[in-house]
Amino acid sequence: MGEFVRLEIKDGIGTIRLERPPMNALNTQVQEELRAAALQASADSAVRAVIVYGGDRVFAAGADIKEMADMSYVDMSERAADLSSALGAIARIPKPVVAAITGYALGGGCELALACDWRVVAEDAKLGQPEIKLGVIPGAGGTQRLARLVGPARAKDLIMSGRMVDAPEALRIGLADRVVPAAEVYATAVALVRPYLTGPVQALRAAKLAVDGGLDMDLTSGLAWESQLFAALFATDDRREGMAAFVAKRKPDFTGR
Repeated sequence: MGEFVRLEIKDGIGTIRLERPPMNALNTQVQEELRAAALQASADSAVRAVIVYGGDRVFAAGADIKEMADMSYVDMSERAADLSSALGAIARIPKPVVAAITGYALGGGCELALACDWRVVAEDAKLGQPEIKLGVIPGAGGTQRLARLVGPARAKDLIMSGRMVDAPEALRIGLADRVVPAAEVYATAVALVRPYLTGPVQALRAAKLAVDGGLDMDLTSGLAWESQLFAALFATDDRREGMAAFVAKRKPDFTGR
């Protein structure tokens, strides 16, 4: 366990919990602890799905600006790739991952949410990429993941204006997948991932790899990637069980193999 980030495992759900009061600012230590928690969640077979949660008051209000304020170009050129890859470790968790967002998800906090598969957002939450107001741009995936999620025009609007969006707008543009009262955010995230806890582990992994990997390819390459992953699943016990259950008209009993 890290000082500010820990992985809690219960009933197949791994909760990556941020606890760096008051705003869960993502300093270098938090970034590296997020990386460690992501790697642990990826490797632990007891974890079938993941929730990233900052608590009932705030998700993460951005990077630690005080830490970065005196950094030079040379300093940041040496750090930037590690910053991006730390949040990339969340994106590469080969399991369903949902961000449970309360309060603010700004800057690096929004980028952390973008690294997840889905976002459950509190009714009073605010999301955005305000880096432009500091004279910089998002540096941990914001310009890339946001554009892929909401489209380039909307991404440019949010990134170039630095404005915050409320939950209804986030839902309308696809930045949020569920909007619920703040007190229900974590429970809703649990309900969202619960169907995957008894699902076919290798097929879920392949589905995520197919979609995420295909976004970086042209259509022909993406279709070839999909075919490869599809065929590979015919080596799994869960594929045999799923098809046998279908033929027998019963519920499949997946083992994750």
